[in-house]
Amino acid sequence: MNKNDALQASKEPHSLAFVIRVSVVAALGGLLFGYDTAVIAGVVGFLQQKFELSSTMVGWAASSAIWGCVLGAMIAGYMSDRFGRKKVLIVTAILFFISALGAAIPNNLTEFVIARFIGGVGVGAASMLSPLYISEIAPSHIRGRLVSLYQLAIVIGINVIYFVNLKIAGSGNEAWNVDMGWRYMLGSEMIPAVLFLVLLFIVPESPRWLIKKGRKEEANDILTKVNGKQKAGELMTEIETALAQESGTIGDIFGKGLRMALVVGMVLALFSQITGINAIIYYAPEIFKSIGFGAESAFMQTVTIGIINTLFTFVAIWLIDKLGRRTLLIYGIGGMILSLIGVIICFQFDVTGPWLLIFILGFIACFASSLGPIPWVLISEIFPTKTRGVAMSFCTLILWVGVIFITQFTPMLLESYGGAFTFGVFLINSIILFVFVRMKVPETKQRTLEEIEHSWTK
Repeated sequence: MNKNDALQASKEPHSLAFVIRVSVVAALGGLLFGYDTAVIAGVVGFLQQKFELSSTMVGWAASSAIWGCVLGAMIAGYMSDRFGRKKVLIVTAILFFISALGAAIPNNLTEFVIARFIGGVGVGAASMLSPLYISEIAPSHIRGRLVSLYQLAIVIGINVIYFVNLKIAGSGNEAWNVDMGWRYMLGSEMIPAVLFLVLLFIVPESPRWLIKKGRKEEANDILTKVNGKQKAGELMTEIETALAQESGTIGDIFGKGLRMALVVGMVLALFSQITGINAIIYYAPEIFKSIGFGAESAFMQTVTIGIINTLFTFVAIWLIDKLGRRTLLIYGIGGMILSLIGVIICFQFDVTGPWLLIFILGFIACFASSLGPIPWVLISEIFPTKTRGVAMSFCTLILWVGVIFITQFTPMLLESYGGAFTFGVFLINSIILFVFVRMKVPETKQRTLEEIEHSWTK
């Protein structure tokens, strides 16, 4: 789409409002992603005391939901290709509610783990489906911004639960929090889960999925609402041509040309998680306590992290369709590397006070403006329509494997080797990713999904 086409599409009556409204609803899957995964930051310390957990079992409690995420990511692509993006998103909302209720009332660690696993299935499925759905319905000139709404929703969810955790933790003493406070933290997720479920009934199905299933009239109506009548006709032809050239088998993404797309998607997905973000998001209060902050102060620093995460995600939304995906990644990862060096120095030489917080906030700012949203955008753009669901499932599966390793082993590394070594691992991973982005990641801004697909196979 050229600039004039983009401007014309944005002038169509209600088209921009429609696509933003639909994208915001889909992005609520990201809010529940952030809410569900970050709630453990406030829960884990009290849970450890309640059930007298070792550091290994703390990691198991924190990562139990992540194992569900792996299963959710594995099956969501196939299920959404068969039954539709919208229907499977509705199922994820139901899973979120069941998990929040179950995790709030366990009598032992096993019951807690089962409930968290159920929620993890929903998180894993939504983490793939929400950006996929947005990318398939958004016009190309603002697709980066709209898919980035998913990452914004994640950090808003993280931010909200940090405030909720802080409020609940302050409602009673230590003994009350160990006995009851963490249950309220987990149960609070039922509210956004119900909201997500209700709103999903007002959004349409993905037009590209409808075309793939032969439901062209429905797809044309949606494309017209988003792009205008003239552009909708052009896109219908472009999508149908691309679909006719695809076999729709899993072998497509391993074939010549698209194989590199798969490598790019896998590397970005994995390294977005093993460069340190989840160690900070999940264990921030415990990290700050380990260097002398009191419990209440540690929770306050965590809230500060959430605010910075949110603010700098807006920077990504502002720049992603202007500077482009690749440029933002290069600058952002470079800033993460410098910030991690500062964090390592603080741990190595016992530098206390505000310096550690400053470097961690610098890392969060750089991540939020680049490596946070951009992998979701890219892996939702670079695969063919017929296999996009399965290909994104594969990449998202790799992402959640990375989350498992970080969630399970971070408390063990911190306890056994200290902060300097732990963040040194994240630094090495960041350097590897920086080199890969410079060498292999293409620019995709302002291009239709079919144009991107053609560029791999050309």
